[in-house]
Amino acid sequence: MTDPTLRRLLLPAGLLVGALAFLPNSQSLFHALFPALERPVYRRVSLVELTASHVVVVLVATALAALIGIGLAVAVSRPASRRVKPLVMAVAAIGQSFPPVAVLAVTVPLLGYGSAPTVVALFAYALLPIIVNTVAGLEGVDAGVMEASDGMGLSPRQRLLKVELPLAGPIIIAGIRTAAIINVGTATVGSTVGAATLGNPIIEGLSAYNTAYVLQGALLVGLLAIVVDRAIAAAGMAVVANVVRHRPA
Repeated sequence: MTDPTLRRLLLPAGLLVGALAFLPNSQSLFHALFPALERPVYRRVSLVELTASHVVVVLVATALAALIGIGLAVAVSRPASRRVKPLVMAVAAIGQSFPPVAVLAVTVPLLGYGSAPTVVALFAYALLPIIVNTVAGLEGVDAGVMEASDGMGLSPRQRLLKVELPLAGPIIIAGIRTAAIINVGTATVGSTVGAATLGNPIIEGLSAYNTAYVLQGALLVGLLAIVVDRAIAAAGMAVVANVVRHRPA
């Protein structure tokens, strides 16, 4: 990881840690901003605990979507199965267009309340950008490079792992970053079905007309989105650089 990449990650991470330390002790600030509120600081559940739970839900859903989405994209980009690509893309598009609240309503009776239905909803939302970017990255590999890899005697599997995926890596990572950012925001809806996320103060604030709670939750969600985005970008760059470094010349 290069120094500029590390600095771009450390700054929002430091702001997030600072906000988590400051908000529970910000009674005077929020009381000054909202003097009509008796309890202007959210203390029902630890914000650190909610942030950690939020991160776990987002990472699990995004990781599952990346694993399955990249696998599907690789499959439909092969000559033998390209005819099913429109179907796969259509199904992924439907998954993202389906409202998350509707997904929760369908999955709660099957999985119960908590994080599980939220992970399912986020998984459905994350598939489309990952599949679209992976297909675009693989199909954008230069034909001359593909011919050169064939001339080197690489098998289709070796060509995929050592040539296609590393070259398509930046575009694939961009899709994963987009999916993760969407999931950071969408995960707040999971609090409506019992998932412990940063949606807790937002939803409670909306229901109790407590704007301070909403601002506190929204601030943490925004900072967390930046941290997750920068972390995935840094990790993706490191992985791609390592693969390229060990690729045969």
